[in-house]
Amino acid sequence: MTASPYRRLIGRLHAGEVVVLDGGTGTELQRRGAPMDPGAWCGPATLGNDALLTEIHLDYVRAGAEVITANTFASSRLMLEPAGFGNRVEEINRRAVAAALRARDAAQPGRDVVVAGSLSHMVPVAAGTADVDVRRVPSDARCAEAYHELAGILKDAGVDHLMLEMMYHPGRTPLVVEAALATGLPVWFGLSARRGADGSVLAFHHADDIPLAEIARLIPPSADVAGVMHTTSDLVAEADAIVAAHFGGPRSAYPYSGWFEMPDWRFVDVIEPAQLEQLYRSWVAGGVRLIGGCCGLTVEHVAVAARVRDGVS
Repeated sequence: MTASPYRRLIGRLHAGEVVVLDGGTGTELQRRGAPMDPGAWCGPATLGNDALLTEIHLDYVRAGAEVITANTFASSRLMLEPAGFGNRVEEINRRAVAAALRARDAAQPGRDVVVAGSLSHMVPVAAGTADVDVRRVPSDARCAEAYHELAGILKDAGVDHLMLEMMYHPGRTPLVVEAALATGLPVWFGLSARRGADGSVLAFHHADDIPLAEIARLIPPSADVAGVMHTTSDLVAEADAIVAAHFGGPRSAYPYSGWFEMPDWRFVDVIEPAQLEQLYRSWVAGGVRLIGGCCGLTVEHVAVAARVRDGVS
């Protein structure tokens, strides 16, 4: 029996090859003119922008991406319902996946492209900041229900695997892991880090100083890939070393650049592609096998990741 594109990709990673994933999806929608929702950020932007989403995914594929991520990071009921989209949760997520699947199907014949469903533990964010609105944090029970709902929708809509993105909260992360594993789909785990005042490497959580190792210990043993994402590029190597101490499989690295002020991404001081190319080379030399970009990073950044991949292979 012929292996699926997903299984071929995992086989390449285990063989030591470098694989390229896409750049930011929600931030790229904004950069190309799609308005962000003041209460839910980029999830509702799928509505009315299906063709633009497919174009973004295709541009990443043309730049060399082999993994494209549906615009579902901020599309759980926890984000959509408070913003007035509670009756459109399934529609928004199905349309986001469909846009990615269309790009996959339009890729160059013979080119393997896999589609990831993004699953985060994002909860409402205070306007004009990047901080969780503590007054609106749902209960653990409600979070678990929303994560299971979204994971199920993504599976039914046809994603190849689930990417758990921006894992940093020690309470909500296990709930996301449980929901993802319950689908039976392959799971990738992406944690996010920040630098502490004392120079230590902490989980991205802004309210508490949590050693990143606490989150790394939550990587499920069955994960196909685990790594560092939505982390500034200067911190990736240190965070990757912590992941490597807790996970023996293929590791990923896809940083962000700029900053978030709900509901908009600020494309300020975004790292130059040539500078990021050198960092990609150093991460690959350190054992990372999946490289790409997160918020604020674009087609140009993915193109240099593809150059690094092609130079290694």
